[in-house]
Amino acid sequence: MSADWKDIAQKIKKIHKNKDFVPLHEPSFTETEVEYVTDCIRSGWVSSVGKYVDQFERDLADYTGVKRAVAVVNGTAALHISLKIAGVQAGDEVIMPALTFIATANAVSYLNAVPHFADVSETTLGLDPIKLETYLTEIGTMKNGVLVNKQTDRIIRAVVPMHTFGHPVDLDPLVELCARFNLALVEDAAESLGSFYKGKHTGGFGIAGALSFNGNKIITTGGGGVILTNDDQFADYAKHITTTAKIPHPWEYRHDEVGYNYRMPNINAALGCAQLEKMDLFLNSKRKTTVKYAELLEQLDGVKLFQEPSFARSNYWLQTMVLDEKFHNRNYVLEQLNEKGAMARPIWTPINRLEPYKDCQAMDLTITNNFNERIVNIPSTPLKGDPHE
Repeated sequence: MSADWKDIAQKIKKIHKNKDFVPLHEPSFTETEVEYVTDCIRSGWVSSVGKYVDQFERDLADYTGVKRAVAVVNGTAALHISLKIAGVQAGDEVIMPALTFIATANAVSYLNAVPHFADVSETTLGLDPIKLETYLTEIGTMKNGVLVNKQTDRIIRAVVPMHTFGHPVDLDPLVELCARFNLALVEDAAESLGSFYKGKHTGGFGIAGALSFNGNKIITTGGGGVILTNDDQFADYAKHITTTAKIPHPWEYRHDEVGYNYRMPNINAALGCAQLEKMDLFLNSKRKTTVKYAELLEQLDGVKLFQEPSFARSNYWLQTMVLDEKFHNRNYVLEQLNEKGAMARPIWTPINRLEPYKDCQAMDLTITNNFNERIVNIPSTPLKGDPHE
């Protein structure tokens, strides 16, 4: 049947037990967060050193199945440092999806390197490894063990897949591709805490992975990020340079290189520790929401709910509608839902269309451009009551 978007907005609000307005995604807190943050304040250890930072790093490493986690101020900083330690240098190119949040490209630019945009898969919304392999074979050549772009003469140093809205990229062929071309694999796992690829948590497949804990993520530290890695040397160096490269000493201020003041404050980590304890509740709620939305949308012409690929288990961070352009105008749908109090947003503008990156090289972006006109995100906050049950 045809869609009455004002009626659908009312049904979305009913699912979330809210009569007036349903945000796209907001944090969910209980007394545990208050308890941990209060304890942190009373201890006086609210900055970059304290028991909650250490605990949060340990807990995240355990949860994601990696050896080490290094807590930093945000997900962009996590990507920046991961790419730096992975060997990205000024003038290098880094492959990433054009369909991602701008932070992925900004982290590359901080190193004076150059983003190089690739297309995404209809199955995952993330990098298409098969299409990418064909493309790199065409434009690249191996010289002295590195992949060189024949069109620009720059080294292509790394690949950054992004797990869009929590849906894992098809990682096995991407890992093989990176090994074949000697490319560093750094996962932008900002949105995919709680997502698994063939039973293994995202963020642990390459040399490093970056998580984000912004206020709209599945768990939040207010602002924050984490570098995941299975390499102890990588983690030790990440911790060193994100702590202004200060050499440990009882009283002297000695720094052995240019570092970054990127460490996560203890007070933010306290919030994260409490949030992480609720991960299973949040994930269960997300899956309940998926079922409810699938039931709501399955009878509508030209609308489908994007669901996890067969090889993965997604955290369903943001619920995603894919519209058939024959039936629906994306902007009209956005207007109707928002007008009736069900907050909705489009997917990001492809980065190659944005002013800072319009001159960067891009492969054929057919799927990216198609999705840009068809995707609408709808309210995805954990259902009311679920975290407390």
